[in-house]
Amino acid sequence: MDEDVVKLVKEHTFGTWKVQKTWNPLNVDKAEGVYFYANGKKILDFSSQLVNVNLGYGNKEVIKSIEDQLENLQYISPAFATEVRARAVKSLLEVMPSNLTKFFFSTSGTEANEAAIKIARFYKSPSYKILSRYRSYHGSTLGSLALTGDYRRWYAEPNVAPGVVKIPEPYCYRCPFKLKYPECNLACVNYVDYVIKNEGNVAGVIVEPITGTNGVIVPPKEYLPTLRKITRENDVLLITDEVMTGWGRVGEWFAVNLWGVQPDILTTAKGASASYVPIGITAVSKEIADFFEDKMFAHGHTFEAHPVSLSAIPAVIEEYKRMDLLAHVKAMGSYLGERLKELKERHKSIGDVRGVGLFWAIEFVKDEKQTPFGTYEDKYEGRVTEVDILAKKLLDEGVYVFNGPSWLVISPPLIIKKEEIDEGIEKLDEKIKYLDEKFSS
Repeated sequence: MDEDVVKLVKEHTFGTWKVQKTWNPLNVDKAEGVYFYANGKKILDFSSQLVNVNLGYGNKEVIKSIEDQLENLQYISPAFATEVRARAVKSLLEVMPSNLTKFFFSTSGTEANEAAIKIARFYKSPSYKILSRYRSYHGSTLGSLALTGDYRRWYAEPNVAPGVVKIPEPYCYRCPFKLKYPECNLACVNYVDYVIKNEGNVAGVIVEPITGTNGVIVPPKEYLPTLRKITRENDVLLITDEVMTGWGRVGEWFAVNLWGVQPDILTTAKGASASYVPIGITAVSKEIADFFEDKMFAHGHTFEAHPVSLSAIPAVIEEYKRMDLLAHVKAMGSYLGERLKELKERHKSIGDVRGVGLFWAIEFVKDEKQTPFGTYEDKYEGRVTEVDILAKKLLDEGVYVFNGPSWLVISPPLIIKKEEIDEGIEKLDEKIKYLDEKFSS
């Protein structure tokens, strides 16, 4: 049966971001807690899939909320008000940054970012340019793909949306300016002021507060407050993409809270529904909301404010509170960070370990010059990197980890316990020896 399932899926559906002949998916038939099961094997989900199954698998309260909504109202046009829409809004107002008071609902992070682009351009017209960073991922639809900085943008060029200007990222381990923090005087963020002034017509700047799939890059503590100051001084909107960093991932409801920053627009998805149903949210400030009282809000789609998707939001928020999950993430995040740093002490192929809460990356290098095992060019060309091989070896041993060209993203479900962290670390400790053998002094 497993073979029949895989054959049908492989022959008649697309494996995303893959050369199709290399795609050999496992047949996953169930999941519970922090584990999923494939081909009879129990697999520890050490990345929450794509950093999205924040509550783990099988949360009964969220499932019940979705089931109740399906019994009551399966669909209605977004032109109508519903009780579930009101409940979702009320719940969001409890956890969002206090200046964000109005929401547009969609079904994914990329759609949330598409809405953010349009809203920013409507509000700041005739200014239209959006600044985004090179090491970033904001989605795969044309607008959000234009914002994206990594290799996934390259496939669609020159047909991605115009009006996006790239800026450097706060990647201290591989500084774009070849400087060292703190002597660098935050060149990467202060350069943004120069770009805004010399580009003209800039409507907004979008950043992931902590870079996600491109290596979990945690900025210096002054970075985001300085960026907020620069955007205000230049009358430019600050948009924060919290598709991955939101919903307790870093020990706060949203990562901007780590630095006391309030954006003008915040986008999120994934953890808002625990990923049990598709959801996307674009939250805007009261000033932006008021602008549209006398202006056309020229955006929308069939599944905006879908009642079944919205039903998950209040249940998710209540579960976070019931389990005191933010405190749990801080405790488990501290423990996970310690264990990962222990790995760095033992393995010469680990160049850097970085993260916050339950959002970490291990970056691998193949020599003392910090040469990465893989690059964006490798991923673009579909070449298998040594870190891809490492991830496959881990999967064979019962640990799933999402990886980039030369790093692993360690981001388990937020409900994870110490013994489950230890299980993952022990498997990592053993399998990273493969890369140590490839390291050349």
